[in-house]
Amino acid sequence: MLKQILLVSVGGAVGSVMRFLASVLVTRSEPFPFPVGTFAVNILGCFCIGLFANLLPSNNLRFLLITGFCGGFTTFSTFASETLTLANNNQMTLAFVYTLSSCVLGIGAVWLGMYVSK
Repeated sequence: MLKQILLVSVGGAVGSVMRFLASVLVTRSEPFPFPVGTFAVNILGCFCIGLFANLLPSNNLRFLLITGFCGGFTTFSTFASETLTLANNNQMTLAFVYTLSSCVLGIGAVWLGMYVSK
């Protein structure tokens, strides 16, 4: 268990730093009112988790790169992967409910947290 925690920690730290650098790089080159840095990181993270899910043979590499790196880089990639898993398992209603409720409740929770902290 300690080995897995260390792998997730290292991957998460690298993913977080990469998220910061990628977002800064994207927003520095094109100042948009749309959050293009976060958008780019989320889409790239989704690609990475899909790639790693099929290419990584060992659990240790999965802990390092999927749970750690992708988790630190963006949790959106995990959300997208879980939604696709539901859809692939013919649980379309659950996939739809998960997607809609995650977006609506997530935005609502951010608003509530900001409201409560004023």
